[in-house]
Amino acid sequence: MEISQDRSIELTNTATDKIMSVLKEGDCTKFRVYVTGGGCSGFQYGFKFDDDEAFDDDIIDYGKFKVLIDSMSYPYLYGSTLDFVEDLSGAKFVIENPNAKTTCGCGESFTV
Repeated sequence: MEISQDRSIELTNTATDKIMSVLKEGDCTKFRVYVTGGGCSGFQYGFKFDDDEAFDDDIIDYGKFKVLIDSMSYPYLYGSTLDFVEDLSGAKFVIENPNAKTTCGCGESFTV
């Protein structure tokens, strides 16, 4: 994967492959990454396939699909890397976030 300095979030090859494999099953071409309040550490990551673009979304083109980040989530996710892991606890998307000061044990929530 070529790293681009103008992307607000990067995807590993594993994450890209997983998104592409799921996209083949449906008609959606956009993958939304967002942050919500909640979780055991304050904020929680969310992921969904979503063709609805908002006027203030950051839209990152990865060729065969686009990643959407809403304006409220953008400052929390800027500079992050999205990965997809399969281990003993299951299969899931995970974010390596340089903005997070602490994370919970499962890695699904964080504080800034």
